[in-house]
This record gives sequence, C-alpha cells and structure tokens, in this order.
Amino acid sequence: MSNNLTKRDIVSDIYDKTNFSQKEIRETVQLTLDAIQSALIKGQNVELRNFGVFEVQVRKARVGRNPNQPEKDVIIPKRAVIKFKSGKQLRSGLSQMNVD
Repeated sequence: MSNNLTKRDIVSDIYDKTNFSQKEIRETVQLTLDAIQSALIKGQNVELRNFGVFEVQVRKARVGRNPNQPEKDVIIPKRAVIKFKSGKQLRSGLSQMNVD
C-alpha cells in the first residue's frame, strides 16, 4: 500500500462526498490539472487561494561536475522549474502535523 495520494484517490474521495458520477469527477479533476499544466507551460504562476502558489522559475545555465570524472566540466543548460509556496492554511496544517 502506497503512502502517496493518487488521482484515483482524489476521485474516490470526492465521489464519497458528492452525488456526482466517478466519470464526471474524473473528467473535472483532469480538466483542472490540464488547466494548471497549461498555465505553467505558458510561464504563468498558478495561485490556489488557501492552498498555495505554483511559480515558474528559470534556472540559469551553469557549469557542474561529474563526480565520476571531476576533471571534466559539464554544462547544465538553462531550464524552467516549478517552485511551490504553500498558503497560510496549508502551512498551519503542516505545523500541526506529527513528524515523529
């Protein structure tokens, strides 16, 4: 059994709490994820109030080292990455989480 939350788990949870069909929920969840993905690919940040913000950041190209061949430099190209900044409610919930 996995500790990860999957799309199927999200659909099942919503299904248990609503009167919508699993097909409608699955389509709605997928459309939501598609909208988020599309915005991020366009370079837009995605703000989900009380949850958090997905921010697109561009990392500069840099020179790295291959630990197996430290004498050779490796060029790491410029690339876009996604940074997530949690919202107030999420941070509050995480601060109450038992991490032991």
